[in-house]
Amino acid sequence: MKKLIIATLLVAASLYLLLSAFVKDITVNQYKDLAAAKDQQAIKQGWVPGIVPASAYDIKEVHGRDAGGIFGEFRYKESDEPALVAHLVPLKDGNGTMEWGAFLFRVDTQKNLVKYRNMPETSSEGK
Repeated sequence: MKKLIIATLLVAASLYLLLSAFVKDITVNQYKDLAAAKDQQAIKQGWVPGIVPASAYDIKEVHGRDAGGIFGEFRYKESDEPALVAHLVPLKDGNGTMEWGAFLFRVDTQKNLVKYRNMPETSSEGK
């Protein structure tokens, strides 16, 4: 029985080391609202854009420690839409993509949903 436990632990440790070598660390965070995101310093860390409106809720973000990619989304109240969109600059890609700072955005005004991601570091600086 003792040998079986040791063998199981060795196999588990080997699998962990093998997987950790090939799988990047990815963190998924969810915040009830903007206050929760601020409490967790998600904006300060750069995982959530600083222009998220006060009414934002159901905020989700995914970031990779090694990869540097940031992806997220949030919902907002319709009353905050004009102020939010006023900060965004449309790109000339024809796909409805907009930018602010180091982020790209897609705004679905029918669902009051914003999806965002970070831009490559060679792109433009904050607006």
